[in-house]
Amino acid sequence: MIKKLFRQMLLTQIVSSMTVTLCMLIDSIMIGRFLGVDAMSAYGLASPLLLVFAAMGSLISAGVQVMCGRTVGLGDREGTDACYTVSVFLAGLISALGLVLVFSLLGPLTTLLGAGRPGPGNPVYDLTRDYIAGFIVGAPAFLCAQIMVPYLQLTGSRSRLVAAVAAMTLSDVALDLLNVFVFHGGTLGMGLASSLSYYVAFFIGLGVFLKKDRMFHFRRRLITGKVCRELLACGIPTVVNQISMVLLVFLLNRLLLQVEGRLAVAAYSVISTVGNICYCFGSGTGSVAMMLAAIFYADRDRSSIHELVRTMTRSAVWLDLLVTAAGLALATPLITLFLGQDTAAKALAVSGLRLFVLSIMPSSLNSTYKNYYQGVNRLGLTELISVLQNFAYPVLFAFLLSRVLGVKGVWLGFLCGECAALLTFSILVWRHHGRISLSAEAYSMLEPDFGADPEHCFECSVRSLEEAAAASQRLTEFCRDRGVAPRTAMLVGLCVEEMTDNIIRHGFTGSKSAYNVDVRLVLDGERRIIRIRDNCANFDPTRYMELHESDDPTAHIGLRMVMRMVKHANYVNSVGLNNLTLTL
Repeated sequence: MIKKLFRQMLLTQIVSSMTVTLCMLIDSIMIGRFLGVDAMSAYGLASPLLLVFAAMGSLISAGVQVMCGRTVGLGDREGTDACYTVSVFLAGLISALGLVLVFSLLGPLTTLLGAGRPGPGNPVYDLTRDYIAGFIVGAPAFLCAQIMVPYLQLTGSRSRLVAAVAAMTLSDVALDLLNVFVFHGGTLGMGLASSLSYYVAFFIGLGVFLKKDRMFHFRRRLITGKVCRELLACGIPTVVNQISMVLLVFLLNRLLLQVEGRLAVAAYSVISTVGNICYCFGSGTGSVAMMLAAIFYADRDRSSIHELVRTMTRSAVWLDLLVTAAGLALATPLITLFLGQDTAAKALAVSGLRLFVLSIMPSSLNSTYKNYYQGVNRLGLTELISVLQNFAYPVLFAFLLSRVLGVKGVWLGFLCGECAALLTFSILVWRHHGRISLSAEAYSMLEPDFGADPEHCFECSVRSLEEAAAASQRLTEFCRDRGVAPRTAMLVGLCVEEMTDNIIRHGFTGSKSAYNVDVRLVLDGERRIIRIRDNCANFDPTRYMELHESDDPTAHIGLRMVMRMVKHANYVNSVGLNNLTLTL
């Protein structure tokens, strides 16, 4: 089931990871093709500020993924609402402060980013300032669009997520073309076009949060300092990652100006924009890994976490083999999209892109694992990988290699930096595990006592009525072998058979191979905890019994019998899965 769920979530997460990147890509193409190299340099100089706002959105979004994943995994509905309420509050606060600060300090910020001082001989200053001014108008929608993504994934609203990104992309293209051919608004118009497209995506996604049966509720009383700190703490590793990227772009822009000049900065702007699209595959894999890791970690589900590590690693490797091959093959036409026939800048960018895409594979593995470690509360390791991968190693290698190879040394800095980061955190993993190992058990970095004792934990998957009956019998024998009273052992088996039988009869529609029911039993002292997870249509048996009370003793007899046997029943639907926990 985890493999199927991962694949289902991965496509929409990759698409949603492009929420910011697609607009930046479109702007880069339009600016490079129609506004010239100076405008392209201005766009590259403005990008660190754009990344700062992306970092704020990523901070909250990652905090939501981890914190909400845990509350959902625990069935804590008030905790889930608190996370949602605080994330909305923080997005509004950051947006308002950002608008005020950027507009009040627009000139000094433009100079600080490397555009120089205003003057008739420095067109780059005006172009950079104008793009920033246009972009910042969309800051509220920019942040909210990022924060919506994990909530849409948690509710299983994947089609709406894809629709929002598609509409944003089409509107940005249309508005950019209008700016170039009709309004002639320059870089200011390009920034405004991106801002408006973010609002389009925001309003499409908003519908999920206004439905009567919505999963998340805004409650002002839940805005507390404690929840704010917890949410931000969960997202801090992501903002460390983003800040590292901002510093990397800032320092490499300065290094390129020294090594090769303005054309190299324009080439790097194009390479980083194409690279951001390539990175979306790794960041998409990592985001799915983070959310599922947080859910399984809260559930103390060791076997699911091991399966997740295997699945995410395979996905990262195969996806980025394809991305690397495509980048090498299509380097020239991709660069031509941005720079047209500007021969000098184009030659720099093509050779740079071909060297850059070689770093995609190790980068994807680094990104996937650092997100996974964030989900399982290994925050220090996540932050270390972020700093090494996105700042320390690339800058170090770019500086050293540029002294020997010139601008090619800067491009090779990405590959050397990613490989060094991958090796560094692998050494830490092997040290924790006690030996060199490439296994999922080693790289999961779980403590030996994490989760249920395997001797007292039973797990199986059920796909048919026959398998349900067999699982019931095996569960009964499992309990008896571990000293559970015969009557209690029989009730455990009966409970599982009744619930799985009900799911198979009423939830398996169409192709039965598309559905799974995973059963787990944990013997915890005097408690018998049953967790049943399936990927069928949403169904809450606890709520159903509340809404369908009847005096007829034969009505819903199976569900009624199960609910009478259990001490506590908790249901939650997350990422499109039904999760029912029964405590006998």
